[in-house]
Amino acid sequence: MRDALGSVQTALVVGGGSDIGLATARQLVDSGAETVILAARRPEALEGRTDELRKAGATVHVVEFDADDTASHEAFIAAQGELVGDIDVVLLAFGVLGDGTVNTDPQEAARLLHTNFVGAASVLLAAANQLRNQGHGAIVVLSSVAGERVRKTNFVYGASKAGIDGLAQGLGDALAGSGVDVIVVRPGFVHSKMTRGLSPPPFSTTPEEVADAIADALRTRRRVVWVPSVLRLVMIVARHLPRSIFRRLKF
Repeated sequence: MRDALGSVQTALVVGGGSDIGLATARQLVDSGAETVILAARRPEALEGRTDELRKAGATVHVVEFDADDTASHEAFIAAQGELVGDIDVVLLAFGVLGDGTVNTDPQEAARLLHTNFVGAASVLLAAANQLRNQGHGAIVVLSSVAGERVRKTNFVYGASKAGIDGLAQGLGDALAGSGVDVIVVRPGFVHSKMTRGLSPPPFSTTPEEVADAIADALRTRRRVVWVPSVLRLVMIVARHLPRSIFRRLKF
């Protein structure tokens, strides 16, 4: 339950090994969160990365989560509720970018779509049910500007983000009045281990800047967040470009 000032007390970060997930956990702890659950496919990889959170006074639980094992997601979410009680915030911060073959290899494309959309949708709905039953909470879904208008250079990844973005928005509307908020976060290119080695386009950002934007949205209850905010204007233009022009853009 949030405290008297509305600060998050308990957070579940699904994708807790990601740069954005860890940066957001640090931001929430700095703002007063007392308990953080970091869920990752390989929990052992987080060894040593939780020290900062614990030194700041937070109780940190590291648990295993497999985005592709959708049959386990309801039990996974229920187990976290049993572990810490009410959960104030669930952040979905996992996903895969895919390599150069994902746009041409059907099996690679299917694997990416299963993780980024099917897996995300499954745990998103399980989290929504948990928070609706407890009567309060917020779900933060890490989307991407790549899903706003899918580009030819990364159309499989972009399609996966377009799908989860739309699902999250519809879920947010369905949860209106339940006490549960859904916040969609649309970063541009993020300097992280997932994008290491790639050339950053204009308006790139950092995990810390995304974390700051998430924390601000939780305070202000904003439903859609662009990081950086100028991308909202950029994508208004991009969405309305004629296809003959848009397909010639090299980004």
